[in-house]
Amino acid sequence: MSQFTLQDLRRVMREAAGEDAGVDLDGDILDTSFADLQYDSLAVLEITVRVERELGVKLGDDAVESATPRDFLALVDARLAEAA
Repeated sequence: MSQFTLQDLRRVMREAAGEDAGVDLDGDILDTSFADLQYDSLAVLEITVRVERELGVKLGDDAVESATPRDFLALVDARLAEAA
C-alpha cells in the first residue's frame, strides 16, 4: 500500500473501537481530536496497533497520542515512504 487514506483510517477506527452514535466519522474529521471523536487513549492505541500490523510499520505511541486524524495520516504516510 503506497498511501493510507482517510477512508482506510475510518475503517480501522470502526473495526478497532466502533463508532459513537453522536459522531459522524463520514463527516469532516481531519482536524478533530480523537478525544472529540469519542476515542480514548486505549482506542487510539488499538487503532495504532492495527495500522502497524496491517501496514508493517512502527508509528510509536507518543507520536499518535495527541494526534488528529490529519496528523495520524501524515505520520502513516511518512512511515510508508521510509519503508519503501
